[in-house]
Parts: sequence; C-alpha cells; structure tokens
Amino acid sequence: MSQSAQMAITAPDNSWSSHLRATFALGVPLVGAQLAQMAINTTDVILVGWLGTTELASAVIATQMFFIVFIFGSGFSAAVVPMVAQALGRKDTVSVRRSVRMGLWVVTGYAMLTAPVLWFSQPILLRLGQAPDVAAMAESYLRIVQWGIFPALWLMVLRSFLTGLEKGGIVLYVTIGMFLLNGVVAYLTIFGHFGAPKLGLHGAAIASVCANLTGFILSVLYIQRQEVLKRYEVFVRFWRSDWPMLGEIAMLGLPISFTILAETGLFAAASLMMGNIGKLELAAHGIALQFASIAFMIPFGLAQVATVRVGLAYGRRDMEGVRKAALAAGFSAVCFTFVGGLIFAVFPRELGALFLDIRQADAQAVLDLAAPLIVIAGVFQLADGVQAVGAGLLRGLKDTRVPMILALIAYWPIGFACAWVFAFPLGFKGEGIWFGFVLGLAAAAFLLCGRFWLLLQRQTKTAR
Repeated sequence: MSQSAQMAITAPDNSWSSHLRATFALGVPLVGAQLAQMAINTTDVILVGWLGTTELASAVIATQMFFIVFIFGSGFSAAVVPMVAQALGRKDTVSVRRSVRMGLWVVTGYAMLTAPVLWFSQPILLRLGQAPDVAAMAESYLRIVQWGIFPALWLMVLRSFLTGLEKGGIVLYVTIGMFLLNGVVAYLTIFGHFGAPKLGLHGAAIASVCANLTGFILSVLYIQRQEVLKRYEVFVRFWRSDWPMLGEIAMLGLPISFTILAETGLFAAASLMMGNIGKLELAAHGIALQFASIAFMIPFGLAQVATVRVGLAYGRRDMEGVRKAALAAGFSAVCFTFVGGLIFAVFPRELGALFLDIRQADAQAVLDLAAPLIVIAGVFQLADGVQAVGAGLLRGLKDTRVPMILALIAYWPIGFACAWVFAFPLGFKGEGIWFGFVLGLAAAAFLLCGRFWLLLQRQTKTAR
C-alpha cells in the first residue's frame, strides 16, 4: 500500500458533522450520568428529611463537608482525562496505563490525608457555629460515610479513564445503578422496612458507602472483561511506583481542585449573603440555585467532552481537529443553555411553584422573590456553561495553572465584589447578588475562552 493511501486511511475525519456526532455521542451519557449523580444526593436529602429537622440539618451540613473534601480530590481524577486522551491521540498505550495507575495512587493518598478531617469533624463544626446536637449527629454520619471517599475517588479515576476512551455509556449505566442501589438501601435502612434494621441517619451513610463501592467494583469488572480495555493492563503491577507520572498528575490536578473549590466557595458565599438579607430571600435563592444546578449538568458534561475531544486531537497534533472539536463543544453548550434560559424566562413562577406548597403562609412571598431570580438564572447558566466548556478545552491542552488564576480573578475580585456592591450599597438585594455572579462568570468565560484561542493560534503556528 502506498504512503498516500495509508495517510488517507489514518487521517481523522474533521468534518463538522463528524465532530458534532462525536460530541453528542459522548455528551448525552455524560450529562445523564451527572444528572443521576445529582439524583443520588437529592434522594438522600428527601429521605432523611422525613426523619426530622435535626436529622435533616445534620445530613445537610455533613454532606456539604463531605462534598467539599470529595470535590477537591476529584480535581486529581479530572487530570487523568486529558492525560489519557492525549496518550490515546498519539497511540501511547503505556502512558494511558501509567496515568490511570498513578491517578489511583494520588487519590488514595489524598483520601488518607483527609480522613482525620471527616473523622474528627465535630470540633470543626462547633467552631463554625453549628448547634451541638447537629454537630454530634453530623460527625456520627461522617465517620461512616468517610469510608466511601476511597471507592468514590477511585471510581472518579476509572470514569476519567473510560471517558477518555469515549466510553460514556458505561459511565451512565453504572451511575444509574448506583442511584437505584442507594435509594433502595437508604429506604430500607433509614426506616427499617422489610425486616432491615432501623438505622436512621446512619442508614443513609451506609447506603452512600455501598453505592460508591458497588460503582467502583462494577467499573473494575467492566474494564477487566472488555478485550478492548484489558490491553491497557490498568491493574497489572499496580503496586509499582511511577514518581514522574504521579508528580505530573498532582501538578495538573491541584489547580483543577482549587478552581473547583473556588467556584463552590463562591456559591456558599452567595447563600451567606442571602441569609444576611432575610430568611425568605434565602429560601428563594435556594430554589433558583437548584434549577441552575440541574441545568448546569448539561454544560458540565459537555466540558468533559471538550477535554476528551481536544485532548485526542492535540495528542495526534491535529490542530484543525482541536479547533473544530472546541467549536462543536462550545456550539452545543450555547444551544442547550439558550433553550434552558428561554424556559426559565418564560415559566419562572411555574418552575418556582414546584418547590413550594402554596398553602403555606410565606409561600407566595417566597415565590415572588424566586421568580426574578429564576429569570436571571437563565442568563447565569449561559455564562456558566461557556466558562465551564472553556475550562474543559484548556484541560484538553493540559493547561490548568493559568486558567486557575483567571478563574479565581473572575469568581472573586469580579463576581463576588460585584455581587456585594449590587446587593448592599446599591440596594438590589438578592437580584444584585445574582447579577454580580453573572458578571463574574461572563468574565471567566471571556478569559478562559480567550486563552484557549491564543494557545491554539500559538500551537498552530508552531505546527506549521
């Protein structure tokens, strides 16, 4: 076979239709997996809420503390995605194995370091002003659920491996299975149904550990049973150290972790500011934030797609493929967030009423406050979606340090400062907080996407 014929066979398909198909093929299951993951947490809150106010407050504060520890650790697993994708792009099977193996090492070490924080959480919660009974109950919950952070982070690394291989379907199926298992075990053990022990809040913790452990085991079995995946030998000589690769994952993942933590902290600050305005405003904020969080799962999934698609193209030094993969992911995110924003703008009161019992005394007042926030949330999710995809594109190039700095500037000096000024000195209150965050996220979108295109132009010139 001639060299030109071989190049024709191996040349990537860079048509727009090919990139859009690939974006949707991977994006749909990843978005579904994110929604299923959110459903797990929502189910726990609903079931625990039936136990009583103290139990619900304890569960909320404990799950928030667990989530902060978990979400910071997930930055290291997120670093595995571009490393796997770029290695696949250059057909480097050994580097795929090395990155996954050392990714598992890194998150294991992180889970061991943070275990004491969760085990001795009561003093921390008391210092943060929590009621003694709530802090004690939250600690008892965390002492069980902390064992789930190991399989949860291991699962995130394996999800990154599978995502890099564009195996989004199994990620979705495993997450749905975790959702179903968690719901059944929580229902049985919280309330003691069908002969199961009645464990109350501890039952929810046990269900969470079981779900994460099962998800990890199912992912391992899938990887070991699929011939196309077995050749990577991810678990062969797992104990063998690879310090250069471990260091690369840690250095790539740490900025991602801080970026995620900065955005999570921004929304925590929003809730505190809303609480300073009033109880009804805080309730309205919670409703709008719930809708924004659900809608965000779509661009969040597409951001993962952007990392994979850009990483694959960049690994094979296909700059045209990088450009079209980026535009396909960005176009998809804008389309979906625009539709979501339109729904929020047209039906704000109808959506807000889903979370309220109109018969309650303050329900109408909360709805009046929530409706304009839901409209603003429509604009908010457009900016949030674009900045999420922008961050995902840069991760595909393994660029995380400068994006972390840009995101921190956009979130806090711009977003938080504008939110505070609009809310208090200018007197716009809750709407001012949301407007400020829209500006912060829009700044992040501009800065992150702008950096991506600058790097792309630079790499394109170098490739020539």
